[in-house]
Amino acid sequence: MNKKQKKMLIRILLAAAFMIGLHFIEIEGWYRFIAYMIPYLIVGYDILIKAGKGILNHQVFDECFLMAVATLGAIALAIYDNGDYTEAIAVMLFYQIGELFQSYAVGKSRRNISDLMDIRPDYANIENNGTLEKVDPDEVEIGSVIVVQPGEKVPIDGIVLEGNSSLNTSALTGESLPRDIKAGDAIISGCINMSGVLKIKTTKEFDESTASKILDLVENASSRKSRSEAFISRFARIYTPAVCYSALALAILPPIVRMFGMNLDPQWHVWVYRALTFLVISCPCALVISIPLSFFAGIGGASKAGVLVKGSNYLETLSKTKIVVFDKTGTLTQGVFEVSGIHHNQIENDKLIEIAALAESASSHPISKSLQRAYHHEIDRSRVKDIQEISGHGIVAKVDGQDILIGNTRLMEKYHIPYKECHHTGTILHMAINGQYAGHVVISDMLKPTSLKAMQALKSCGIEKLVMLTGDIKKVADSIGQKLGLDAVYSNLLPGDKVEKVEELLLSKPEHAKLAFVGDGINDAPVLSRADIGIAMGAMGSDAAIEAADIVLMDDDPMQIPKAIKISKKCLRIVYENIVFAIGVKLICLLLGALGLTNMWIAIFADVGVMVIAVLNAIRALFVNKL
Repeated sequence: MNKKQKKMLIRILLAAAFMIGLHFIEIEGWYRFIAYMIPYLIVGYDILIKAGKGILNHQVFDECFLMAVATLGAIALAIYDNGDYTEAIAVMLFYQIGELFQSYAVGKSRRNISDLMDIRPDYANIENNGTLEKVDPDEVEIGSVIVVQPGEKVPIDGIVLEGNSSLNTSALTGESLPRDIKAGDAIISGCINMSGVLKIKTTKEFDESTASKILDLVENASSRKSRSEAFISRFARIYTPAVCYSALALAILPPIVRMFGMNLDPQWHVWVYRALTFLVISCPCALVISIPLSFFAGIGGASKAGVLVKGSNYLETLSKTKIVVFDKTGTLTQGVFEVSGIHHNQIENDKLIEIAALAESASSHPISKSLQRAYHHEIDRSRVKDIQEISGHGIVAKVDGQDILIGNTRLMEKYHIPYKECHHTGTILHMAINGQYAGHVVISDMLKPTSLKAMQALKSCGIEKLVMLTGDIKKVADSIGQKLGLDAVYSNLLPGDKVEKVEELLLSKPEHAKLAFVGDGINDAPVLSRADIGIAMGAMGSDAAIEAADIVLMDDDPMQIPKAIKISKKCLRIVYENIVFAIGVKLICLLLGALGLTNMWIAIFADVGVMVIAVLNAIRALFVNKL
């Protein structure tokens, strides 16, 4: 509890103690009135002040005004009737208990988000004449070298120049396992350095770093309200004055009808009491508080799982998603070319890879890099001579004195080397040694380990259509689509073509169904913006994609997509439960109150009790681990 909450708790306990004490003391007349006003003012003075300020600022109709009118009216009736002030004090007491509960719940939600997003660095270390100087991260320019010691947060994005370490990325990804990092690796701000000292060359300014963007994203999330929240706000603005006038009518019209139309006793005190009970019941606290809290808790729960949602409106849209469209490279695949097969080889696999890696050692092409990684040894360039790269064909070189050809079918045909066709999907590198065919290597972009499981999970949580858009060739795209069980695959697409395809899918989908697009590259930014809901891979995704997206997955795991959808559905289910429960109970109690079948104690339950139950239900949105 914070200081304010502790103060409120003390006020509640003092007021309750006074009421219990007064129950055992017999006091009459004005002394009784003064005695009971002490606990009333202890617990309710701030509500009366807020109500007064609302009247002065011409913002009359809010829950403070309703509580003030209802309790002061009940006190006036007690003076007139029987001197029982208990009900009036109880209304204010339980209202404040409900407010305390709500304050604690909101605080817990905020702390959850704050703890999860505790990634803002306080300083950056700059080495100056052999000593480390702490500076404001805002002052660090691009290209500067910073030092991050064990236990410190990485303040700015960059490239590791020196050092090896493990990183705690839980604040960013929700993943508890540490991530190993070494010289040459990219590193993002917000991670905690766990072991070794790292020297990092910054690649971004602090304001543009990952940590700053995430913090900005979370801080601005509450400004983007869902349709449900907007409806509740509009509802409260109309509903509150309506019930105030209804209560006034209930207090005045029946006595007048009884007095002038029926020649009966008007029973003013009875109908005023009913009107006051009506006011307490009608207070819209449960709706006004619990609905925004449900979305706030949902965003907090999603953050805990490594899913950053830019606003509650996107959470609501995600829950209605029926079509998910994917980019391929970096989204469903790892975006890293790997040797996936060696076929028809006349020599041992390791020897073939060794010769291929040596022949390709002068090239910086991703294909060449993949061969060098597959070799797993240091390249001895002295073993390679006469390297010649033939554009569109491949490499001709001498390795250990042997004539080596490595490339596509056109290279084999150029040198009249009979080759074996490959039926596997990927880039095929044929090899010849001293004019004899030596086999071929298959290099492909590997699927992410969880991609297939993610597609199955999406189907199980109500997604009706899975689509992939890629600039890759049809053979490769179809192969991946088949492996993942996708409903449709579109290949050979330029960025503009992807937008057109998404627009076609948007036009053909059912009216209330929503379409989500998942991507990671700068070329995906236009599509992310065009879709009903854009989801970006945050760990390795481009800045443009993250900026354009509505939801960011911090660990690039496709399994986070069904997780995010389940979180959104749970959140919306809680919202609708609270709306139905709150309105249903209030309508029943309002009817009973108007008929004189309830008292102030039932009214207290209809207001504060419903609010407490709704707040408790809203907090459930924070717990997403088992989804």
